Amino acid sequence: MKDYCLELASKKNNSTDKVNIMREYLQAYALKVFHDRGLFRSTAFVGGTALRFLYGLPRFSEDLDFSTVRPDNRFPFSEIMTMLRDEFLLAGYDAVVSYNDTRTVWNAYVKFEGLMKEAGITPLAHQRLSIKIEIDTKPPDGAALATEIVNKYFPISFLSYDIPSLFAGKLHALLCRKYIKGRDIFDIGWYLSKWNDLTPNIVLLQNALSQTGWGKERISVENWRNIIAEAVNTADWEKIEADVRNFLERPADLSVFSKETMVRLLGAPRPK
Repeated sequence: MKDYCLELASKKNNSTDKVNIMREYLQAYALKVFHDRGLFRSTAFVGGTALRFLYGLPRFSEDLDFSTVRPDNRFPFSEIMTMLRDEFLLAGYDAVVSYNDTRTVWNAYVKFEGLMKEAGITPLAHQRLSIKIEIDTKPPDGAALATEIVNKYFPISFLSYDIPSLFAGKLHALLCRKYIKGRDIFDIGWYLSKWNDLTPNIVLLQNALSQTGWGKERISVENWRNIIAEAVNTADWEKIEADVRNFLERPADLSVFSKETMVRLLGAPRPK
């Protein structure tokens, strides 16, 4: 399996693309392990990587994000991470796992030593490629669920949030991060260009905002576009572009990713 990961990297022309494709393959391998061990019976795949795997979002992502949807005591986080590490070791990787399960959102890092040197990205054997995993054990109420089957490197059946609920999660991230992330804005633009009349799951969005201490006006079907447009208008666009640039599958997408385009997409929906 490691040989195939290195083969994927060998087909790319620069270090950024090599890192992105290797990380994505390692993410897929982790998802396969989770699927085979039954994690998706109780845990939903969410976030930017879910958008890429399930719906073809044209950018790469660093994290694997999940939300629990029902109690399942068969999967203590320590056992999940030990299981994942062992699977990577069996596949030939030099993998190290660190994790923290003392907070509401469990997080872990799987770090691969030597892989970037083998791929010709760096001469330093100790420079590590990593993937981050987060599981929200107390997500806000209101999400609607969907089951999707995807064959991206491996055939996997995912439990995930539906599109309006995933969209609500992305809007919440934009509004509640300590700083605006260009990848969030890019993803919102992608949503709106793909589903122009899309409305977020307002119940989930409001519950998520309340859970994280949102102190501004209550969000609704009528005002969410204006609230997001205000955040876009006040963003530092140079920083927005810098954040997303190295994750784009098609670098040319940056030429149409602008503040003006985003504001236009956030306007009134086209009539049906």
